Amino acid sequence: MPRTLSDLCVHTITTKPWSLETAVEKYAVAGIRGISVWQDAAEAVGFARAGRILADSPLEVVSYVRGGFFPHSSAEKRARALDDNRRLIDEAATIGAPLLVLVCGAEPQQSLSESRRQIQAGIESLIDHASDQNVRLAIEPLHPMYADTRSAINSLGQANDMTESIDHPQVGIAVDVYHLWWDDQLEGEILRCGNHDNLYAFHICDWKVPTTDMLLDRGLMGEGCIDVPLIRSWVQAAGFRGYHEVEIFSNEYWALDQDVFLDRITEAYRNHS
Repeated sequence: MPRTLSDLCVHTITTKPWSLETAVEKYAVAGIRGISVWQDAAEAVGFARAGRILADSPLEVVSYVRGGFFPHSSAEKRARALDDNRRLIDEAATIGAPLLVLVCGAEPQQSLSESRRQIQAGIESLIDHASDQNVRLAIEPLHPMYADTRSAINSLGQANDMTESIDHPQVGIAVDVYHLWWDDQLEGEILRCGNHDNLYAFHICDWKVPTTDMLLDRGLMGEGCIDVPLIRSWVQAAGFRGYHEVEIFSNEYWALDQDVFLDRITEAYRNHS
């Protein structure tokens, strides 16, 4: 039975050719209820204006994307990363986003364990500022193919270990099916998130077969090999009741008429998620 759009959120990066103002208008007309805003979209119109555009729309702002990139072999660069993240938290608050998604980063000149230590230390140092701004932080584990520079957090188990060690309600996890579908421990780790009330976001798309670009060839739900409905059932069993966020990076889809693409997104969501 087709799903309704009541819990559908779309990331602005998914319809990258559209301005923030256009995306807000088009999503609302399509019946989409939520929007997650990438920094480039807000920066293009100015953060104060972005906040006004979003406040005047019927859409709920779900998250701001993306912070992180904490590890560096240089102490100066680690300090600069913290300054960048404090600014991102401020930007999230300005546009009315309650959550900042963290792509945590990695430093190829050092061990993954050292990068993970620096990630945890960096997040812990942001908690007070994030609390003051009423912006939660969500660690997003990335596929192991990104362990060189994008993230040393590559499984949901690692993300759970870190959030449980930090043990603060300001810090949780974003589950993205593109990065985690391969993990044979995924169901148990999602339930573990629920047991600790750590699941703050759920991102969906599909893994196309064959994938021609590991970054810029994500698929619509139902056109690849990820069992999105199964993973959704685990997320819901864990108690998650938030939005299901469509996040697609695709040169192919960015080249389409974005109105046509948005229709395909809502169709795929109704029938394959």
